[in-house]
Amino acid sequence: MLRTLSEETPSKIGESVVLFGWVNARRNLGKIVFLDLRDRWGITQIVGVPAELDPDSQATLEKIRPEWVLKVEGIVQQRGAKQINPNLPTGTVEILAKKIEVLSEALTPPFEIDSEERQANEELRLKYRYLDLRHARMTHNLETRHQMIHFLRNYLTEKEKFIEVQTPILTKSTPEGARDYLVPSRVHPGKFFALPQSPQQYKQLLMVAGMDRYYQIAPCFRDEDARADRSPGEFYQLDLEMSFITQDDILNLVEKMFTEMVKKLFPEKRFTFEPWPRLDYQEVMQKYHSDKPDLRKNKEDKNELAFAWVVNFPLFMPQTKEDFFHYAGEKWAPSHHMFTAPKEEDLPLLDKDPGKVRSYQHDLVLNGFEVGGGSVRIHQPEIQEKIFDLIGFTKKQKQQFAHLLEAFRYGVPPHGGIASGIDRLISILLGEYSLKEVIAFPLNTDVRDPLMGSPSEVTEEQLKELHIRLE
Repeated sequence: MLRTLSEETPSKIGESVVLFGWVNARRNLGKIVFLDLRDRWGITQIVGVPAELDPDSQATLEKIRPEWVLKVEGIVQQRGAKQINPNLPTGTVEILAKKIEVLSEALTPPFEIDSEERQANEELRLKYRYLDLRHARMTHNLETRHQMIHFLRNYLTEKEKFIEVQTPILTKSTPEGARDYLVPSRVHPGKFFALPQSPQQYKQLLMVAGMDRYYQIAPCFRDEDARADRSPGEFYQLDLEMSFITQDDILNLVEKMFTEMVKKLFPEKRFTFEPWPRLDYQEVMQKYHSDKPDLRKNKEDKNELAFAWVVNFPLFMPQTKEDFFHYAGEKWAPSHHMFTAPKEEDLPLLDKDPGKVRSYQHDLVLNGFEVGGGSVRIHQPEIQEKIFDLIGFTKKQKQQFAHLLEAFRYGVPPHGGIASGIDRLISILLGEYSLKEVIAFPLNTDVRDPLMGSPSEVTEEQLKELHIRLE
């Protein structure tokens, strides 16, 4: 049995085919029943004429309902000129059914799956996400996300000689700027793993190891409240790191890669600037009062893409009591993170006036959103120690990074990189209003999964094994 996909049917006129899919709609015109059969590749019209069907299929035809899963055997035939549906890629053909088999019946869905209005509330859509993903727009979004990731992987591997490396998910809790998700160790009572906020330290260690050019599509976990521009709990980023480079090398590579990707996958999009401008942080803040300005000429045009780089960030920002980096009332917190290198010409200011030190940080902004951020990293242990001192790290906190400082004593190349949020980038390119529209199974704004019912309680036995007691 060779399956035919819906998109293949226009090229198979006169041939016998076997289709599988879900019933998108059923129309009974008395002597003829029309079925719209949906698969991932589109919708095909099935013509059910009782005289053309065997007795079992005739009985089946009468009871079929929307969202039932069918196997249909039939002949592809050309539609008459007046019956052509220009809104469907398969609209020039239909399948004259010879045999219809029900593979699975379905309950009536809690909302209209094929409705363009998307009237179901978000909580209901997330609870029945497997139904929501059947909608053509959601299918398209996930397919486009896949195509984007596929392009990026091929580009970095084939054109730029990068190597993809998967870094650990169970790692060490270190003070990097947000709350960690902690995983208790059964084998080592009282000790915890942490889910990585980013692969930052591992990718720097890969540079020490001589990997030279690394990337991965990295899962990242941060115990933060929901925000409009970030998916709570977890997100994915294109993460890359390079050795023996300058900041210009990083920016040039990413700009060329993203430009080619947009032109191939989103030909309807237009760039406001080519090449992308590189803007000074202080000038951007003075002019736009934001470090991620929307530079489009027409801010209502979703097909206009105003990519721009922001550079020359200050190395430090003043700490506040609300800052996660607030340690013992110290004055400075990292503007980016504690591994960002200061500008060479500003090194003397670390002792004299840290607030005036500029960094090799770079942010990529698009239509008013940050879609990437990175830096050239510190590769001198003595400078890294100095940064730890300026942000107020205690001896114990420094010890949490002893593995990195120790590695730096065995020969570390100058290196740097960038990370770009996959969820945010694809949502902007698709013109979606919410990150949830481009993620298969997102958490809701309460940081819960209505589908799986997580987070959930666990048994007393599980807690006892982990040496945990709830108050």
